[in-house]
Amino acid sequence: MAESWVVEDPLDKADALIVLSDDNFYADRATRAAELFREGKAPLVVASGRRLRPSAGVAELMEHDLVERGVPKGKILRFALDGDSTRDEAEALAKLAKTKKWHSAIIVTSNYHTRRARYIFRHVFPQGMETRVASARDGDFDPQNWWEKRKSAKVFMREIVGMAETIWEFRYGAESSTTTQGIVELGGLTPQCLV
Repeated sequence: MAESWVVEDPLDKADALIVLSDDNFYADRATRAAELFREGKAPLVVASGRRLRPSAGVAELMEHDLVERGVPKGKILRFALDGDSTRDEAEALAKLAKTKKWHSAIIVTSNYHTRRARYIFRHVFPQGMETRVASARDGDFDPQNWWEKRKSAKVFMREIVGMAETIWEFRYGAESSTTTQGIVELGGLTPQCLV
């Protein structure tokens, strides 16, 4: 079941590789992005990350991970943002893509997150801009044996709930997120309780 949840698009050359925020402890997203950069898939890597303090955030950590894995510092664009969801991140990155006049981008994210990330970016990014998703292995999530570890099961269940909420929001609008929360909380079931 989880194996079919993980997607990987054909990866032609693109204007940029975009590494999504909140990479794991092992820097698996940065590792995958560095591999793709070395393969010549894009001339630039965007280290996207939440701002943790006024002068530092996840983007700086990711830049460090990318440099450590062989991406030249001059080929990395740090992109700090204040959002706390994949949709917020996609909306901020869409503005960057328009400013830079990119025609294509490869979105690098964890394997369990690929299907939802692709759905969000294809809805949020400018019409006519090609977005493809690259799957980064995740040291905490094995799609073949996800049920064997509690952490993997939690990640997978959260992602399923997140996808349902994402589809709901895009179909019925942002104002429905409180309705979605009300439905999910019915009977005391919150997303945390489901996992």
